[in-house]
Amino acid sequence: QVHVMESGGGFVQAGGSLRLSCAASGSFVNIIYMGWYRQAPGQEQELVAGKFTRTSATNYADSVKGRFTISMDNAKNTVYLQMNSLKNEDTEVYYCKISGYSRDSAGAMERIDNWGQGYTVTVSS
Repeated sequence: QVHVMESGGGFVQAGGSLRLSCAASGSFVNIIYMGWYRQAPGQEQELVAGKFTRTSATNYADSVKGRFTISMDNAKNTVYLQMNSLKNEDTEVYYCKISGYSRDSAGAMERIDNWGQGYTVTVSS
């Protein structure tokens, strides 16, 4: 079983910075992707930033390019989201997603896509 634990959300004034962290723990074979998504009330979930572990290929939502940076510590199975120059419209619940493979009870490989519990980021004027 793979557990995903987020930390780092909170309140910040517009123009300020926050860093979110997300760590995967448990039994898994490998992690292939780690990403951050966000969702406002009544809105669809959107990708904020994602990174593939093997190629380091990274993608960002247009709305955060130049302000947010995703990074990984592969040894710690941890992904970070550094958020700078925060705006009011960045106020949402942020979720971490971790994708990879583990083994089921029979030893067969199975795909896992696990989510963190979500952390609220509130940006005030």
